[in-house]
Amino acid sequence: MAGKPLMVGITGGSASGKTLFIKRLVDSFSTKEVCLLSQDNYYHDRHLQPKDGKGVENFDLPESIDHINFIKDVQALHRGESVHKKEYTFNNPNIVPKMLQFDPAPVIVVEGIFVFYFPEIREQLDLKLFIDAEEHIKLKRRIKRDGQERGYDMDDVLYRYENHVAPTYDRYIRPFKTEADIIIPNNHSFDKAMEVIVTFLKQKIAIGT
Repeated sequence: MAGKPLMVGITGGSASGKTLFIKRLVDSFSTKEVCLLSQDNYYHDRHLQPKDGKGVENFDLPESIDHINFIKDVQALHRGESVHKKEYTFNNPNIVPKMLQFDPAPVIVVEGIFVFYFPEIREQLDLKLFIDAEEHIKLKRRIKRDGQERGYDMDDVLYRYENHVAPTYDRYIRPFKTEADIIIPNNHSFDKAMEVIVTFLKQKIAIGT
């Protein structure tokens, strides 16, 4: 790989649609063109998670992330080194975690709700994308996702959203919206933004970033 990779950071509030956006983005390229590194694989184990005043684990704080190793692996990929990391399974006992390998590529996508918050990561980024959505839409998506994928009941989802998710967005995510190069509204569709970004990245890959 000639030269340094183009580092693309993607963030936004919980349930803003980052996962779908990133999947479609990455699917537009080969694995030799784009490498995706997700903050989701850097959560501390459940017993190490910070707890709120009611003793409920709060997975929506910067302290919930193993940011030291996250930063180290972002920097390694930036240097052109491969990274190995055990998959984080969101404490689901029915899933056996796999060992994941991340290889250097012309474009490195780093995603997660805190990728702009941690300065050591933010400073590595050449292009910053912020996925945005209205609050009621994010809540609807969160209810659906946490019920289907993580087995939380409605009361649990609403408690976490009100006491963990929303305060974290206001304190640790939204203030960095002004750092973004592109803000992508995702209340209904991001198709036009996707077309623009894919075209831009393909041009960068063609000229060697």
